[in-house]
Amino acid sequence: MCGIYGFFDRHGAGLDDAALAAMDASLVHRGPDDSGVFRRPGVALGNRRLAIIDIDGGHQPFVSDDGRIALVQNGEIFNHVELRNELQRQGVRFHSDHSDTEVLLRLYERDGLDFVHRLNGMFAIAIYDARHAPGGTAQPTLHLVRDRVGVKPLYVCDDGQRLLFASEIKALLAARTSPPELHLPALQHYLAYNYVPPPFTLFAGIRHVMPGTMLSLDARQQHERRWWNLAAQQPALQGFGQWQEELLAVLDDAVRLRLRADVPCGAFLSGGVDSSTVVALMARHLHAPARTFCIGFSDPRFDESPYARDAAQRFGALHRERLVAPDLLDDWDTALWHCDQPHGDASFLPTLEVARLAAAEVKVVLTGDGGDELFAGYDKYASFMADPALRALPDADFARHYIEHTGLFGEQARAALFQPWLAQRLAGVDSVRDVAAPWLQQAAHFDRVNQMLFLDTMLLLPGNNLVKPDRMGMAVSLEARTPLLDWRVVELAFRTTGDTKLRDGDKKHWFKRAVEPLIGADLAYRKKQMFTVPIGEWFRGPRRQWLHDLLFAPDALGARLFQPDTVRQLFDAHVAGSANHTRELRALAALELWARRFRPVLAA
Repeated sequence: MCGIYGFFDRHGAGLDDAALAAMDASLVHRGPDDSGVFRRPGVALGNRRLAIIDIDGGHQPFVSDDGRIALVQNGEIFNHVELRNELQRQGVRFHSDHSDTEVLLRLYERDGLDFVHRLNGMFAIAIYDARHAPGGTAQPTLHLVRDRVGVKPLYVCDDGQRLLFASEIKALLAARTSPPELHLPALQHYLAYNYVPPPFTLFAGIRHVMPGTMLSLDARQQHERRWWNLAAQQPALQGFGQWQEELLAVLDDAVRLRLRADVPCGAFLSGGVDSSTVVALMARHLHAPARTFCIGFSDPRFDESPYARDAAQRFGALHRERLVAPDLLDDWDTALWHCDQPHGDASFLPTLEVARLAAAEVKVVLTGDGGDELFAGYDKYASFMADPALRALPDADFARHYIEHTGLFGEQARAALFQPWLAQRLAGVDSVRDVAAPWLQQAAHFDRVNQMLFLDTMLLLPGNNLVKPDRMGMAVSLEARTPLLDWRVVELAFRTTGDTKLRDGDKKHWFKRAVEPLIGADLAYRKKQMFTVPIGEWFRGPRRQWLHDLLFAPDALGARLFQPDTVRQLFDAHVAGSANHTRELRALAALELWARRFRPVLAA
């Protein structure tokens, strides 16, 4: 786990030392153990390292023996042992003891960009290749590669001459001299989705590289392509017994691989079906008790710690839990700084708390992230599909209804919220047509349930739900690994028809049955409890004045963007208890806190 950064200048110009040092410094939390940079005219590849594998020999960048290839990565390659053994049998020499990053370099030397298909891991990789083809026709090239589902982040900023890249947006901002400009279409998408869907960001000129994508550029051209396409899966009819056997085998191997580390490992444990499954499988492969971590709340509506405690006892784990303060909003600014963008999701705050608890004892945790998106675990899926008429809608209408149902501010709500000038600027922007519809078109062969899940896998996971464990873990230099998002599990999930996941309102229908022998019926069928905090109640009580002062400050970003009467109506109705506008107010508050930290400017 690391942070990477760098640049490629098409004219061979450099980037001053101060800017490169600022990029490095902005990512220290991602890699406090080591730092390194490769520089040549017109290019630099930098790395901040959190040492997990090959503590002494894993220094990055890795450079080929002839000096013409350099490589850095953020992430881990979980099958690096098998890949190294294969390369060594073919006579490839390694200089490190067992670094997974050197495996990437040697595999790229052998296979070129096809190497990426051999990887089981979470990664964002940058490769500089200055080799020349016969006749001298090839140009020195930069390749950027992101993992299949976007567990590891990667952002780029390209002005036509120079491309900057980094694991976090703040590193790109550190290298620029001009203030960041607010990207208005992304603002609309944020309000529509409750997060900024990739590849958009709220910063003009900065974009999120999509999962499963590689970007290559040299002095003359740039090419971007998807190297992994989840929509290529074809759902197949399969009996439960065969599916259960395959799922449990793949999950077991996914956990086994993710326990490879030269530092202590643990797990986040809530006592829910996903995290319990992960911990149960960890117990099979560890020689000592698994270390598990959970936070608790005094309010039983949000407290999962008794369930986590029971699960830890069942699996013989060494369990740590902490009762946290009832009001976590003092951490909100910190969480948003690490995220670089606003998120309306309140669960970032308890995730930061449990990451702090775990980081005191381990450097790696396994989590249950991804199971709800793959196997239909959220209430929103059941509530949306409860209306049979929605299944028969034309594709475009289905997409619009789904986004309106699961998103935040719909079209009419945005029309009432936006200042006239903003509404005019965004008149041609459609948050369904421009964001969701292209993905659903690729998934036209899936049934309606799998279409919903595919959309959330492509957008919600990399845009929000995977940002959470990555950024909140990295805030305290903790690596989060997600075995349920092993690519084999993901592909298996989308070879399975939707009625095995959501049947008559029963969420995770087959998944719960499959893991019941592993974790027990009480954990498998326990009612899902959202990992969140009661911000809406705080807004009515102890944080009412705080919220008022934030939203209605004369210099608030919202004062320039939004109709004050509309915001006032949302606020007044909520605090009076006549309506529940928690989600809307939460998103607007997150936007203000983000704007105070990053100071985006509005273009004329």
